[in-house]
Amino acid sequence: MAKLIDIDELADYLKLKRQTIYNWLHERKISGIKVGGVWRFDRKEIDEWLKSRRRLIKDPNN
Repeated sequence: MAKLIDIDELADYLKLKRQTIYNWLHERKISGIKVGGVWRFDRKEIDEWLKSRRRLIKDPNN
């Protein structure tokens, strides 16, 4: 079963303001589901999204 977190938990996890999360939802940068009028996010999907956004840094020694 998926671990669902609410918008406050996601904002804490990403160290962002709630408004940023709402903006990203509106801009379709992230996806979530609304359950009973409350946004919920699959923690695993968020982690996968973060990994896909990661940029590799060149090793200056190579």
